[in-house]
This record gives sequence, C-alpha cells and structure tokens, in this order.
Amino acid sequence: MSIVRAGSRQWIGLGVLSLACVLYAMDLTVLHLAVPHISADLHPTSSQLLWIMDIYGFFVAGSLITMGNLGDRIGRRKLLLIGAITFAITSALAAFSTTAEMLIVSRALLGVSGATLAPSTLSLIRNMFHDDKQRSIAIGVWVSSFSAGAAIGPLVGGVLLEYFWWGSVFLLAIPVMIILLILGPMILPEFRDKKARRLDPVSAALSLGAILAIIYGVKQIAQDGLGLEPVVFFGLGLAIGFAFLLRQKRIPDPLVDLELFKIRAFSGSLITFLLGVFVAFGAFVFISQYLQLVLGLSPLQAGLWTLPWALAFVAGSTITPRLAHRIRPGIIIAVGLVIAGAGLGLLMQIDTQTSFWLIMTALVVSSLGLAPVFTLATDLVVGSAPPERAGAASAISETTAELGGALGIAILGSVGTALYRKELAESIPAGIPDGARYTAMDTLAGAVQVSKSLPSEIGTILLDAAHQSFLHGLHISIMVSVALTMSAAVLATIILKNVKISQTH
Repeated sequence: MSIVRAGSRQWIGLGVLSLACVLYAMDLTVLHLAVPHISADLHPTSSQLLWIMDIYGFFVAGSLITMGNLGDRIGRRKLLLIGAITFAITSALAAFSTTAEMLIVSRALLGVSGATLAPSTLSLIRNMFHDDKQRSIAIGVWVSSFSAGAAIGPLVGGVLLEYFWWGSVFLLAIPVMIILLILGPMILPEFRDKKARRLDPVSAALSLGAILAIIYGVKQIAQDGLGLEPVVFFGLGLAIGFAFLLRQKRIPDPLVDLELFKIRAFSGSLITFLLGVFVAFGAFVFISQYLQLVLGLSPLQAGLWTLPWALAFVAGSTITPRLAHRIRPGIIIAVGLVIAGAGLGLLMQIDTQTSFWLIMTALVVSSLGLAPVFTLATDLVVGSAPPERAGAASAISETTAELGGALGIAILGSVGTALYRKELAESIPAGIPDGARYTAMDTLAGAVQVSKSLPSEIGTILLDAAHQSFLHGLHISIMVSVALTMSAAVLATIILKNVKISQTH
C-alpha cells in the first residue's frame, strides 16, 4: 500500500500551525521586558509579580495531557480553533487588566488556552504527513517555530514597549489567532479517534495538581533555595503523581496510556528529550543574566545577541530530517548531544572580559547539537504512538519539555545561586549596611543595584566580588550540564541503538 505524500495544502497548513506555535512560545518570554512597566502601573507585590510571570507556564504544563486527550476525543482541529478563540479573548483580558489579580487570572486562562495549541498542532502534523521523510521535515519546522518564538519574544516586546503600553505585548495574539480561525477550517484536516475513551475528570484534576505542585516547588527552590514550603509542594506533587499513575492502571479509560511507555522508541526518546531540555534551560538561564548583569547589555541588546542561537537551532532542525533516513536516529541524537556538550564546555572560559564572539560560538555550537535531539526525539515519540493516540503522545512530549525546563532552571539555578551566595559571603567588603548586604547576597541583580548606591570605591569592590561569585556558580553549573549531556549521549546510544524512523509506525 503506497503512502500518500503531502501536497501544497498540507505545507500551507504547516505554516499556519507553525505561526500559532511561534505565538505560544513568544508568550513565555515576551513579558520579561514588560515587568518594570507592569510594576509601575499595577503595583503588584513581589509575590504577585512572580505569579504574573510564572502562572502561564504552570497552567500550560498542567493542562497539556488533558487537552491532548480532549483533542483525540472531540477532534484536533476543533480543539485548536476553540483554543484560538479563547487565546484571543484572554489575551485581550490580559492586555487591559487593571489590577495585578486580574492579570494573574488572565495569564492562567491564557495558559489553559495555550495548552490546546502544542498537542493539537503536533498531532495534526502526525495526520497530515504520512511519508516518513516529509513528517520529519514538518516536525523540524514545528520544533524550529518554538525556538523562533522564544527568541523573538524579548525583541518584539522591546520594540512594542518603546512605543506602546505594556498591554500591547498581549495584543499580538489577536491577529495571529484570527488568521488561524480563517485558514484553519479551510486547509487543516479534522481528525478524532472514533473509539475515543471517556475523559476522566479525576485523572485530569490529578495530572494538573501533580504538575503544578512539582513545578511550583522546583521554581521556589531555584529562587529561595531548599526550604520547608517548596519541599512540601514538591513532595505533594510526587504523591499526587503517584496517585495519578495508580488510577491510570485501574480505570478502563486512562488519561495516559501507560502501554505507550513499553515502546522502546517512545520511552527512550522521552528520557533523552527530558535531559536535553533540562540542560538547555538550565544552562541558558545564566546566559541572559551574564549578558545583562556582567557585560552590561540592555535587554534588547542581549536579545539581539541570542538571535544566532535561535537561527542555529532552526538550521539544525532543518538539516536533521535529511540525515535521519541515512543514519540511525540514536546515533544522530548521541552525536548531537556530544556536540552540544562541547559547545557548553566553551562557556567554562567566560569571565568579565570575554569576547562576544566566544559566547556566540558556544551558543551556536550547542544549539546545532541540541536541534537534532529535540527534533528526532519529538518525531520518535509521536511516530511510535498509534495514529489515534497521537494527541495524547504529543501532550506527553510537550509535558516532558515543560518539566525538563522547569527542573533544569530549578536544579541548576539552585546550584548556581547557592555557590554565588557562599562565594560572596566570603568576599563581600565590610562596611555595607545589613539591608544592602542581604540584597546583594540574594541575587546578582540585587548586588548590581546595591553597588550603584554605595560610594564609588566600595561599590566597585562589591560589584567585582559579585561578578566573580556569579561566574563561579555559572562555571560549576556548566560542568554539571556537560556531564549530563555526555551521560544522555551514552543513554541514547544504548536505548535507541536499533530504532529507525521507519520503525516508529
């Protein structure tokens, strides 16, 4: 039986889906530059500001599995279009929020709406592209769209904030969603599982609770270090997650089909994907701070200097499908991880006087290495699942990415923060008031602000000490990242040794 190759209709559809993914990723980063403007206008507390920044990602991660299963049940195109409508409405609510509480609720609703986009788009791609090579290329484009969205988010935000008020960063969603609503019904096929299982509300609540609690716990650990509250939340999340898994084994219509994890390509790719995202997010969280707080770049300048990283990721994702049908994916993933580790290793050399070109080389090399990891792991996860379970498989893949990113930021961020505080405690100059001392030892950003309020000589000494302490934490965190990357390469070689793209159907 011959496989029908995709035509222009499917490729145009891919472009529409990718546009939605760019927007989805942009909403994770576009708000970063708007924080001072929101603070001046809505006067949120520090806790409220944290929720404004984080709650979108929390609810995206917590809702992905439920939305993936819902798409299999009611239709993936239908869910995508419903999500487009709610995303546009909640974006407008966020843009015109008059209180911090209203903005927090709007961002949470945006997260639920955003959770319909990623699994729906990926599972639709699974059904639009049946040819192995075409599907690999399509998934490469899909993966690249997320990288592009995350990269241009701060740049677009900076340009809008230059001319408009902070709410304008949310209004970008409305024209994009209108395009999706117009073109979607015309060019995107509908697909739903005619034998779809009943959606279990208890499982949906357990999956949301487990993921929210775990991500909140690890993010708080990253911010404040180990403490009773984050440990309790993390432990609670694990307990709820265990209850969720037990329920999936007992009920006739589980939200997550645990049988999928018995497929070697599926489970092996998820492990590799988790470690790759962990390293990428955990390492690069230091780079934005380094560019702005050590080298003194503005947020917009720092964003511009990270563009080569995004472009390299797009290039790597585009090249990968051409290699995947000549070389086994396990080998490509393993080699990619080794290349990524080499790129990250270059960051061990950075200091307060490092050339931008060394940093760019490190980012580009690591990005070229990680691109095939993300592209092929996603392809293997989706391709190894039965077509009728593509929505659920896509949701599991996206949830893995969200968890990997949160854990990377939390664990490597905690390592870097702990080392920064320990190092600065031993070298901070005497004569600094207690309040200022506490602020400086809390974060590098705090030390930069404190140094500006002190007499010139002592401020310079404090700033030098803070920079060196930060770099010490960065170097150790990069060492951990390199070790994990090389370990992931060994795992990929073993677990995915005999897996082929064509075997994932």
